[in-house]
This record gives sequence, structure tokens and C-alpha cells, in this order.
Amino acid sequence: MNNNYFDELWMNQALKLTERAKNKGEVPVGAILILNNSIIGEGWNSSIEYNDPTAHAEIIALRQGGQRIGNYRLIKTTMYVTLEPCLMCVGAMIHARINRLVFGASYKKNKTKEHLKKIFKDQYINHKIILNSGIQEQQCSLQLSNFFKNCRINKKKNSKCY
Repeated sequence: MNNNYFDELWMNQALKLTERAKNKGEVPVGAILILNNSIIGEGWNSSIEYNDPTAHAEIIALRQGGQRIGNYRLIKTTMYVTLEPCLMCVGAMIHARINRLVFGASYKKNKTKEHLKKIFKDQYINHKIILNSGIQEQQCSLQLSNFFKNCRINKKKNSKCY
């Protein structure tokens, strides 16, 4: 089986995690960290729940992965995340030395994906990550757009949406 099969499989798992975030009023982002075709970390956005600005899905998955293998260096791992990571999360991935990053939806308003490519190719970055994007992009984007649409509708009801 090739990477495409596993990319679809693991992105499906990350998509399932978005429900946990959404049910708590968090932006629905899910992340899975894989080593040797097994999940070693998973996370969903929890910044509001924990009052922690760093509690992004990717950071939580990285922390679990480090705990599981007993090392903060997460060499030979692949991160699957439903939304293109922010700079904080990318920095943590570089520091953890993950091998590969696969994400679904891109930020439409800015060309972050192009910036990620530049970051990963920057001569001053001491670790290069293989980048794959657009895996189940439509499903990942739909989750996010539906969430924000519902937030706008419910804003008048004083909902706890982001």
C-alpha cells in the first residue's frame, strides 16, 4: 500500500477528532501523529477549554507522541492535521524533528502554504520537513466553513463559539 492510501486513512482519523473540538465550541481541527503506521499522539483544538493559547491540536499530538515514546525528538513520524498549521505549531514540529507533515484544508485568505514551503526550504532552518497538502481538502474545508457559519448564526444567542 502506498502513501496515498495511508494519507487518506489517517486524515479520516484526524477528521473524526474535529468533532471533539467542535462539540466544545473550539475551532474544529484534529491532528494525528504516526510512527511505524501506529498512532502515537492525537489532539484536537482545546485552547478555550484549557485557557491555553498553545493547546492546538498539533501541539497536543506532539506532546502525547513525546510521552509515548519517551523522547521529545519525534524522528520518522508523520503529522496529519485537518488544517494547515500555524507558525507556532510548525516551529514545534521542526524542533521535534518530525519527518513529514500532511494537511487537508489551507487558509484561503492568505497563501500560508507558500510560506510553509519557504520556511521548510530556508537555509537557517536546521530540519527539513516533507510537506504534503490537500489530502481530503474538501471535507476538511467543509468542517471549518460549517463551524464558522454556525458561529455567525449563533452569535446573537451569545454562543461560546470562537
